[in-house]
Amino acid sequence: MAQLSDDCFAFGGPMMSVDEAVRIIAARVTAVREVETVPLNQADGRILASDISAPLPLPPFTNSAVDGYAVRGGDLPHQEEAAFPVTGRVQAGASAQAPAKPGHATRIFTGAPMPDGADTVFMQEDVRIDGDGRVVLPAGLKPGANVRPAGEDIPIGSSALAAGRRLRPQDVGLMAAFGLTDVGVIRRIRVAVFSTGNELVSPGAPRAAAQQFDSNRFMLMAMLGRLGCAVSDLGIVGDDRASLASGLKQVAGTHDLILTTGGVSTGEEDHVKASVESAGSLVLWRMAIKPGRPVAMGIVDGTPFIGLPGNPVASFVTFVHVVRPTVLALAGAAPQPLVPMPVRAAFSYKKKIARREYVRVTLRKAPDGVLEATKFPREGAGLLSSLVDTDGLVELGETITRVEPGQTVGFLSYASLT
Repeated sequence: MAQLSDDCFAFGGPMMSVDEAVRIIAARVTAVREVETVPLNQADGRILASDISAPLPLPPFTNSAVDGYAVRGGDLPHQEEAAFPVTGRVQAGASAQAPAKPGHATRIFTGAPMPDGADTVFMQEDVRIDGDGRVVLPAGLKPGANVRPAGEDIPIGSSALAAGRRLRPQDVGLMAAFGLTDVGVIRRIRVAVFSTGNELVSPGAPRAAAQQFDSNRFMLMAMLGRLGCAVSDLGIVGDDRASLASGLKQVAGTHDLILTTGGVSTGEEDHVKASVESAGSLVLWRMAIKPGRPVAMGIVDGTPFIGLPGNPVASFVTFVHVVRPTVLALAGAAPQPLVPMPVRAAFSYKKKIARREYVRVTLRKAPDGVLEATKFPREGAGLLSSLVDTDGLVELGETITRVEPGQTVGFLSYASLT
């Protein structure tokens, strides 16, 4: 299991900035070391365990980039078009039967290996066939045109993929091009998830008039799944300090991270803070972020613990900025900073200084073609519809106090957040 020292998230102040929390996570979390081998078709989203160098050049042989006619560079017409007899035909997947003859052209197709001696290909759209069956080639083509040299993309032995990379479909495609059938990846991070609160019931269970169905747990488990985690669903723990503390200690030894939602504020029935202090060590419970200020971070028997707010929007936002980097750090992944895309604000907004805020917005294309962000009409952190009916978040940094229409702001699409 991943282990943390008790000062992992130590911070000398009442409120931690988002950047400070991310820096501490990245610097102090001890990454999981266990490696497993998975088939290539199961590698997407996993963390690469070791560097991969190119075992062969890409492309592995010099080939034609187009359908056309291959010729020797010394035969290229320079002043006016010239007619060449066509000798030979090379299809993709086959080899040329003979070297290119001086003064002759070889019919060739995209991806087919170049005949020995030939180094240039004329596109079939640029040529014509005369009455004698010869191909007439225009003047002016440069030697080497329309040819992919061996190793043009990646030379043999060069670094292709670095350890710690979170593999994407294009990375899987590259490994397949190398002929690999499986790959070593960091084993999945094991995360225990449960919700807290007597007011919650799981979907499918009987619901009393004063209760509501638990949505956060399922949202968070889905987000963890997209990060490649192995998730243990521990259901709902009621508002009981002893039960919560006991539950935390039971799962600490078998998981790399414990994640809860709800009960992290300062109300009389918010028991997460006291339960973590009873079962382990609480080192932070407030962050300078809206929505989501009450975020508990601590250690239970060496295992990181994160308690997220109960309001769904606050839970979503703090997951992105606290849980996501923690999971990536535990997996030994290279940092994946979120880079907002500049868009134009189509709304007004006021905020406090020294606090980072996230505004739910929808993108639209303005009449002048510029992407504009329109704000969701309501503010509440408990509005699930505000996540469903928008495209992403506008990030407003700590120094910003006001946004006016026409101002450039940073937009984070929901697709980029998991």
